[in-house]
Amino acid sequence: MGARESIRTAVRHVVPPAGLTRALAVQAMVFAVGHGLFQAGSAVFFTRALGLSPAQVGLGLSLAAGASLLGTVPLGGLTDRYGPQRVWIVCLLLDAALFAAYPFVGGFAGFLAVVIALAVTGAATGVARQVYSINVLRPEERVTAMAYQRSSLNVGFGLGALISGLVLAVDTIWAYRGMVWFITVVFLVTAGFVRRLPRLPEVTRTAEPMSRLAVLRDRPFMTVALLSGLLTAHQTLYLTVMPLWILTRTDAPKTIIAALVLLNTVLIVLFQVRASRGADDAPGAARASRRGAVLIAGFCLVLPISGATRGPLTVAVLVAAATLLILAELIESAGTWGLTATLPPAAQRGAYVGAFGLGSQLQFLIAPAGLTALGVSTGGWGWYPAAALFVLVGLAIVPAVARAERTPRLPGVSRSADSVTLIP
Repeated sequence: MGARESIRTAVRHVVPPAGLTRALAVQAMVFAVGHGLFQAGSAVFFTRALGLSPAQVGLGLSLAAGASLLGTVPLGGLTDRYGPQRVWIVCLLLDAALFAAYPFVGGFAGFLAVVIALAVTGAATGVARQVYSINVLRPEERVTAMAYQRSSLNVGFGLGALISGLVLAVDTIWAYRGMVWFITVVFLVTAGFVRRLPRLPEVTRTAEPMSRLAVLRDRPFMTVALLSGLLTAHQTLYLTVMPLWILTRTDAPKTIIAALVLLNTVLIVLFQVRASRGADDAPGAARASRRGAVLIAGFCLVLPISGATRGPLTVAVLVAAATLLILAELIESAGTWGLTATLPPAAQRGAYVGAFGLGSQLQFLIAPAGLTALGVSTGGWGWYPAAALFVLVGLAIVPAVARAERTPRLPGVSRSADSVTLIP
């Protein structure tokens, strides 16, 4: 009976309960199949099917990231104005149209137009999806539901990557065109899922609406956003810096990199829901963020040991370091969801959630080069100041969240209205 009960418990932490939580998780998995497929096959599609050079692809993606960064807060304002569900559906339909047009793109200018448009709609989709999840669920359900969504996203990413392997094996122009048209269908199906979700009423607004960029003047909130954004460096560390360290500073086989990516996916699917416990309110979310920071610091202390070991011991050290970083990702993600669910005012959730994402986007601009230089280029000693940096962020985030919670968000904007009545 003990083993059977353990299996049932494990299943409950992977398969979401019936109802709205499951519906949100299913749409997340369907969406992630298309997103994961394109992530895995996009580089080859751009060069083989569109005939672009690697330099053109890199420049286009960088410009698209800049457009996404600049547009996040205004796009969040659109979510507040027109409603998250409507914006979510429109953006998915635009994504479908843009992917359908990809095979007909001619030259760098056409590619640039499509990739920037997709970056903008992607940013708006992310904000709208999160705001809808916050608005439609009870406060005590939000973080857990987002954890189920993230677990389902990783399942979808894995399926998409598997399909991309088949496309790459066929390696024809029509296979790559079929790939993007398949993604078009995936986004249309996802839009259908979202349309069938419960509708939300309009959020009551003040007589004088807040400027869409006014959130940037909310210093206590933006301080939390910056600190939390720095902690999302676990993504850069796992996908960029650690592989470079393995390749240049250890004797581990290259295949260990793929194995560690698989380990990340499996542990997120299995344990993301469990790791989200206790992050439902602002203090709990702040403590989760602090624990995530300490775990990232632990990774920075363990990983350099692999540069001085040999053979199986090196692999063991790398697995230990990767596990610390995965735990950090699980816990820090729950903290982020808790903060975005509790700190923003209901009437301006889109703008605030968009602004909160600026921290992680800034991290993506500075962390790849900064952490690579600090950890890898120094030969190893740079990991220790990196660990100290994350400890300092962890120490700062709890009082920063407490200050933001005490401070009225903006004059005339209410933080209440967490409870909504769904429109059938």
